Amino acid sequence: MKNTTLPALRVSDGFRHQVEQALGEGETLSAFIEDAVRHEIDRRQARPEFLARGLESARSARETDEYYSVQSVLDDLDRLLSKQ
Repeated sequence: MKNTTLPALRVSDGFRHQVEQALGEGETLSAFIEDAVRHEIDRRQARPEFLARGLESARSARETDEYYSVQSVLDDLDRLLSKQ
């Protein structure tokens, strides 16, 4: 497979300095940018499914009149996170 490049990105000196300060040990600027682009692609691809699940949940709640309080949801999330 042939490799290619992404377009050059012009940024201010200050922003480039911020990015360089955020690099991990041994991490290159190119690797950082590629990782950021990959994460954004993943996020954008997941967004439509996320929205569809939210809309389906809202539809279901309206049909069943079954709603959950914010605190109840946060408590459930805390329990899930504490198990990890």
